[in-house]
Amino acid sequence: MKRKEAEALRAAMMTAAGALTDNTALEAVALYPRWEIGREYEAGERVRFAGELYKCLQAHKAQSDWAPNVAVSLWGPVRVGIPDWVQPTGATDAYNAGDKVRHNGKVWVSDVDNNVWEPGVYGWTEA
Repeated sequence: MKRKEAEALRAAMMTAAGALTDNTALEAVALYPRWEIGREYEAGERVRFAGELYKCLQAHKAQSDWAPNVAVSLWGPVRVGIPDWVQPTGATDAYNAGDKVRHNGKVWVSDVDNNVWEPGVYGWTEA
């Protein structure tokens, strides 16, 4: 395969990968590019970082101190299904706006980024 053909194939794979649901994307993590410093990211793009798949939450140009596992206002981990709520221990595992969790028999949606509050107390809406 020639370089031009390989580039066209990669572009087609990235287009197809963008259409996958989060659950399906987790089964095909190798399709997604690694996070890169200096690259422009659009909301909704997915990248691989430190062995995990992340989704861009807001458009930005990546900086060295904005890695997906640190910049929780810019990136959210792609999760399967709706996990049980776990008390975050710091900013790197806080919940982001739109994250869903199960807690006390209910499903909750985080209303804010960097949410460390318990669902039903503050920052959550019952789904």
